[in-house]
Amino acid sequence: MREMSGADALLAQLLANGVDTIFGLPGSQLYHFFDAMHRAGPRVRFIGSRHEQGAAYMAFGYARSTGRPGVCCVVPGPGVLNTTAALCSAYATNAPLFCLAGQIPSEGLGRGIGHLHELPDQLATLRTLTRWSGRAMSPEDGPAAVNEAFRHMLGGRQGPVSLEMPEDIMGRRGPVALLPPAAAEAVDVDRDAAMAAAKLMAKSRTPIIIAGGGAIDAHAEVNELAKRLQAPVVTFRNGRGLVSDRSHLSQSLPAGYELWRTADLAIGIGSRMEQQYLHWGMPPGVPVVRIDIDPAEIARHRPPTVALNCAAAAAVAEILACLDSVLGKRASRRQELADLKARVRKRIESVQPQIAFLDAIRAALPDEGYLVDEITQVGYAAWYAFPVYDPRHLVTSGYQGTLGYGYASALGVKTAHPGKPVVSVSGDGGFLYTSNEMATAVQCGINLVCVLFNNNKFQNVQRQQKEWFEGRIIGSDLQNPDFVRLGESFGLRCARVETPEALRKELVRRLERDEPALLEVPVGDMASPWPFIMPPRLFPA
Repeated sequence: MREMSGADALLAQLLANGVDTIFGLPGSQLYHFFDAMHRAGPRVRFIGSRHEQGAAYMAFGYARSTGRPGVCCVVPGPGVLNTTAALCSAYATNAPLFCLAGQIPSEGLGRGIGHLHELPDQLATLRTLTRWSGRAMSPEDGPAAVNEAFRHMLGGRQGPVSLEMPEDIMGRRGPVALLPPAAAEAVDVDRDAAMAAAKLMAKSRTPIIIAGGGAIDAHAEVNELAKRLQAPVVTFRNGRGLVSDRSHLSQSLPAGYELWRTADLAIGIGSRMEQQYLHWGMPPGVPVVRIDIDPAEIARHRPPTVALNCAAAAAVAEILACLDSVLGKRASRRQELADLKARVRKRIESVQPQIAFLDAIRAALPDEGYLVDEITQVGYAAWYAFPVYDPRHLVTSGYQGTLGYGYASALGVKTAHPGKPVVSVSGDGGFLYTSNEMATAVQCGINLVCVLFNNNKFQNVQRQQKEWFEGRIIGSDLQNPDFVRLGESFGLRCARVETPEALRKELVRRLERDEPALLEVPVGDMASPWPFIMPPRLFPA
């Protein structure tokens, strides 16, 4: 035990839990914490953003692409409120995002005096957006509070957490005992349920695996299960890359829709299965095996035939062991599934020019590179048309569909992987949400390449206004700056290209130079990507 300030205690315990990078902005309630980071020297890297929204998105991108906690620190009140879109995105994608918030002086809590940045009840606000939110009221409380946050963030169903400390407590000194890193409790596998699942799998002839973000850390086990069963693995957004798209066993969402017609067993692993339950419909009489660490998720729609409530890796490993005694050697479905991939690919090539531009990006981006999407026409198509070879290498905002999250989140991805190429795909509407963070990219040497598709409109909105509201257009046409000159004014290397081949060549050059860059691509209206995401229902509700 040694004497230290509340700020020092928080930082020391974060470091004890493996944190080495923090995103944020300084402010009066955080002065002591920022001084603690300065004194910590090279043990922690601080990335200063130009808006709390950007700081939280950067932490989100860091977490999504690594599986490790992304940490942001912000002042209370408006600073905290500016993080909430990123917290929602982290909640939707089960991303371990840690929001460290300052707070007004402790003597003013709950009194409504009107301190700078005071919220009526900041803790209550954050509790609606996180897996856990807490407050440390003494330096001695700091380490235990940090570890409690880590247990909730990383244990069970992962997600965002927040921890606040009043500014005077951050400066107060007291006897502090640092703790070992927090450890998440493991959930035992139900062996009887695993054997029941294995027997259903052994009986099936056309099983289909629906894998989501909750299966990412089980990619080795899921790949082995898919090979043993010769079962296609269908992923969408969060699960992309779980099985390499070079494998016949990896199938896109549109291919999964075709496979769903004849599936005789559905195996959901770390997935909400919202496409199947809500949109495709569940085939009558087909048994369902669900594996999820969240007990509330397993029967959210209806009880499955067999449920395993535990981590995906442990559950699938146990099922594999059970299969040894009940499953014979399966014939390869390579040709059948490769033919399906080819047929689906030919169909989705109608989504132009998105597919041509995505092909150009894939050709320029090395296998180990990361693509961060946006809520844009090219981003939507990437969910099913951009080949992904490893988990976490396509970063999305999941079901939140957080317009404007992409550029800042991609800065977080690049910060986490400075030696690997990272490409951000944005539309002109979403890009201006966090385009101010171009200043952060240059100042902090974050060598991200952004590809900006510009058609001077919110095209998805405008398409639906035309189709659903007899062409009455309001609020979807945009007045934009000269994006090349804007980027250059921040110090980015910028260019304007107009064809997929020109984009490929320019992207190769920019990735080789490894410096902050912006490539604008002027485009017209694009084909709708939605027929392949929301096709007609196959089975009744």
